[in-house]
Parts: sequence; C-alpha cells; structure tokens
Amino acid sequence: MRRLVAETTLTPNDFILPLFVREGIEDPVPISSLPGVDQHTRASLIDAVADAVSAGINAVVLFGVPAEKDEQGSGAWDPDGIVQVAFGDLRDRFGDDVVLMGDLCVDEYTSHGHCGVLNDRGEVDNDRTLELYQQAAVAQARAGADVVAPSGMMDGQVAAIRSALDGDGFTDVAILAYAAKYASSLYGPFRDAVDVTIADGGDRKGYQQDFRNSREAIEEIRLDIAEGADMVMVKPATYYLDIVSQVRAETRLPLAAYHVSGEYAMLKAAAANGWIDEDVAIIEVLTAIKRAGADMILTYLATDACRLLAP
Repeated sequence: MRRLVAETTLTPNDFILPLFVREGIEDPVPISSLPGVDQHTRASLIDAVADAVSAGINAVVLFGVPAEKDEQGSGAWDPDGIVQVAFGDLRDRFGDDVVLMGDLCVDEYTSHGHCGVLNDRGEVDNDRTLELYQQAAVAQARAGADVVAPSGMMDGQVAAIRSALDGDGFTDVAILAYAAKYASSLYGPFRDAVDVTIADGGDRKGYQQDFRNSREAIEEIRLDIAEGADMVMVKPATYYLDIVSQVRAETRLPLAAYHVSGEYAMLKAAAANGWIDEDVAIIEVLTAIKRAGADMILTYLATDACRLLAP
C-alpha cells in the first residue's frame, strides 16, 4: 500500500554517474576522500561504464585529469586530451547505449586551478575564457559527446557554446548548463579527485554564486535558458533543495541537480562510523532531490542506488 500511494519514485533513469579518467596511469587510483570512487585508466573506465550500464544507468559525465597542465588549460580542447580519447573509447564500446556527457570547464587543466584564463591582475577574464569553452565544446562533440555541460559559470557561456557547436555542424549536441552553481564548501573531495588547487589560496566567489542568494539563481537560470540551454542544473543538491524547487517552478526544461562530492563523503563517513544506515540514507537523500523537482541527479551513488532499487 505504501508503494502504491508513494508520490515520488526513484528509477535508474534518474541518475547520471560522474566518472574521473586520468592520463598516464596504469591502474585505477582510489580517491581517499571519496571512498569507493577511483581515478580511472582508459581501460578501467570502460569497465566502470559497463558496470553502470548493467545496473541500469543510461548516462555518465566525464571529468579529466591530465598528465600536464598549463595556463590556459589546453588539454580541455586537445583532440588527444584524456576526455576526448575516452569519449572515443566509450563510443566505440557502447555505441548509443549510454548518453555521454562532458564536463566543460578548464579548471582541471589549468596550472592555477581557476575555471578560465587569467588577466594581468590574476583575475578570470570572462570573454577570453568563452573562446576556450567554444574550443572545448567542439572538441568534445567531435570526440563523441552527446551533451556538453559548461560548469565554469562564465557570463554568456551558453550562447557562446551554442554558437560554436552549431557553427561546426553539431546542432544535435545538447547543453546541460550549470546554471545555478554555488561557491560551496562541499567541493573539497572533488578537487582531490581532479588534482586541483587554486593558486595563492584563492577561491571562485567571483564567478560562482553566493550561497546566501536565491533570487540570483533564478536570474541565472533565465539567462541560460534565453541563451539556448537544453537542460539546467543546480549544484550542490541537498543544501539547495529550496533552489531546486524554485527552479522547477520557473521552467519546464529538464532539471538536473548535482549531489556533490562533499555530500557523498559525509554520507559515507557517517555510514562507516555506524551512525546511519547507509542503504536507507542513499535512497532517502536521492528521493528528496527528486521530490524537490529534479528530473536528473548527478551522483557518485548512482550504481549503488540502482542495485538497491533492483527488484
């Protein structure tokens, strides 16, 4: 009876699995602050995606860890960059059986750890960065990405990327915009995963949103939709369920929420100490995100959740 009248139901179709692929390693490297998550080799990435697909997951999003970084983050658009070659591997192996998404940013590839190119004052140059995002979007599309997901929160990024994709003939490649991405305390384990340290102890408050603001998020959503976003995202998720709910009321476009690394790590730590029931907590937190209005949930818990949901 409880199942019959349940208002919110999770399925594997709700999940997008984030995965890390690292250049220049021979074996997967465990990420200590993300228990159960690895930096993958190209070969182990294929195995991880196969495992996810067998669990019922339809989509993955890739983050790259290059062997070398530079001031501009050129690995983000290099045809031989780690994400681009990984897309080729996955497309060859899985065809159209899985939706391939690419995180579109340069912070993983820059020596300074920021999400864009810097000016002479050490500040992110928004307009010059858009040119880099255009190159990265086209590179990912050529490599086989179905969706590009710009996460840098640069003004005008969606319009610039849409123009570049359309101009190169990739009119069917969708844009999942990180439209409401907050300057959060919950990204630490992710930065471990992609080996990113922001130069000089800096932060990203100049281009990510202030966690005290909600109306700003709606304006950012409206701007990205006007620029041509196909889907929009709120990040993080559980600390921002009010934002997810407000965005759901604002748009009928597909809405994603990112259950980020810090949220995952806290759940895992509490479970490891016996303070919570991990299986129950996984389903409860993901259900809460969907109940708030998300159509898609990016989560490192995706494969575990699918197995818990299996009949």
